Amino acid sequence: MKQDQTMLFHLETNQDKEVHRVLKEVYASLKERGYNPVNQIVGYLISGDLGYISSYQDARRKMQALDRSKIIEVLLTDVIER
Repeated sequence: MKQDQTMLFHLETNQDKEVHRVLKEVYASLKERGYNPVNQIVGYLISGDLGYISSYQDARRKMQALDRSKIIEVLLTDVIER
C-alpha cells in the first residue's frame, strides 16, 4: 500500500453490539409467544408502533430503549458487509 492512500478501519461499537443483543432477545421472545418475529419487528421499524412488539420478557421495553434509525443502520451495515 502506498503511503498516500487512506486506510479504512471499522470498529463495531458497543451500541452496535447492544442492537444485535436486543434484536436476538426480542426475536426469541416473539417466537416463543407464537408470533412471526421478522414480521413483527419489521412492522415496528416501519411504523414506529411498539404494539407490534409483545411485552413478554420485557421485549417492548428493550426495543423502545433503542433508536429505530440505529437498528436500521446496523441491519443495513450487516447486509452490505456480508
